[in-house]
Amino acid sequence: MLAALLAAALPAASAPAPAGESCGTPQRADDGWSVQQDSRLAGFDPDLLCEAARNFFQSPRNLHSLVVERHGRLVVDAYRTGPDRSTYSLWASRMRFDKDVPHDVRSVTKSVVALLWGIADNERAVPPLTTPVLDLLPALADLRNGGRERITVADMLCMRSGLAWDESGGSRRWGNDEKGLLWRSDRARYVFERRLATSAGTRFNYNGGLTAVLGQLLEERTGSDLRQYASQRLFEPLGIRDWEWVGDVRGRTRAYTGLRLRPRDLARIGRLVLEGGRWQGRTVVPEAWVRTVLSPCASGGEFGHHWWSGRVWVRGKEIGWHGALGNGGQRLFVLPSLDLVVVMTAGEYDDGSIGRAQQQLLQQVVGATREHAGQQEEPSTPSAAAAKEASPVETRATLRFVTEEDGGRRVYVDLKVVPRANLPFTTLRFRVRDRSMLAGLREGASVKFRAERIDGENTLVAIRAVSACVRFQPCD
Repeated sequence: MLAALLAAALPAASAPAPAGESCGTPQRADDGWSVQQDSRLAGFDPDLLCEAARNFFQSPRNLHSLVVERHGRLVVDAYRTGPDRSTYSLWASRMRFDKDVPHDVRSVTKSVVALLWGIADNERAVPPLTTPVLDLLPALADLRNGGRERITVADMLCMRSGLAWDESGGSRRWGNDEKGLLWRSDRARYVFERRLATSAGTRFNYNGGLTAVLGQLLEERTGSDLRQYASQRLFEPLGIRDWEWVGDVRGRTRAYTGLRLRPRDLARIGRLVLEGGRWQGRTVVPEAWVRTVLSPCASGGEFGHHWWSGRVWVRGKEIGWHGALGNGGQRLFVLPSLDLVVVMTAGEYDDGSIGRAQQQLLQQVVGATREHAGQQEEPSTPSAAAAKEASPVETRATLRFVTEEDGGRRVYVDLKVVPRANLPFTTLRFRVRDRSMLAGLREGASVKFRAERIDGENTLVAIRAVSACVRFQPCD
């Protein structure tokens, strides 16, 4: 499959586990976490959970941490050494990660901002979700036309504003629209001056600019800097003390990214969500708001109010999760049916294939729970879902660019992968050895494709046009 062929191209980037730490047994610390060193008492098969931890340590991917929390106690707390870079760095530096080192969580920041909005809503500091955004930004009165005036707060939280915005290709692509948020003096105007590609409220399109505007509105309406508001209303109540929120080139808080948190503290946020917004019996985020952010904005969709939803299959059974996801492999998974939190961090920025690898690791952790470890495999034909996972599949994407090198002797195609199996909006590049397979395809076309690793290159072996997805329904 696509993820497998890309993973095979990546060298081992992180150091193996030190002796005696291969199972990721958590150690007690003074950060308030309860620790369960006997995973049986947390409802796991110890051998299967240890196998998942060892796979984390031995993975050729640039994974940095794996934290597993269940029933309010840490069960796995594992870290590795590996390359990492900030959003302002062109080159990675080798880092030794442990329980005390905060990690760049990238777009997990967006999900945190969504929780802050719910806190502010409970304080009646922000307007209802049905409020048109431009009604709240009088300085942008000249933009109240062309359909922009109908974009609501809910449309921003659901990322269905309709505004033309393209973050494909990752942070290193110069044309990534998110880059302008770093230096533009008026970020709200930078976002809202764009034309409407679709009607507001009709189609999902990942847009960090919308989160930037939400952060600006939070600051204006609460009268507090976003960092200060997060500290007082969320982090301090959770006992999170060692954190950082890196600003833009003008020193402003970046609501769409920039948070640095310890993985153990990300697990606190996961436990908060599982408890319906409560931490150690105290309400921090209103329960009704937690239900809102976790609910998909479109029926059958995968995106809620800045939180994602998905599923893993274990022995033919489907287990749902909600999550906060960030570029490079930053993952906070909460699984309500198992009362389970799983945190992962990594350093594979702008490489969407890391999502599939982490989905497999999550599957192993879930498969180690007592509820699923004791399930016997069906002796006959595997389930349809399992067969689908095991067989080669086509991947849905949008054709972005076709480029030629060496005077046209080498042809490459850039495909924007549809969000699926934790590959949110990633543009991947493939060699095209037979130009005729692109006949009749235009830039922007919705396609399905297959690729293989041939002679050291990710190579397109099949591609065909398909109907576009509608309203962010999961694509087949």
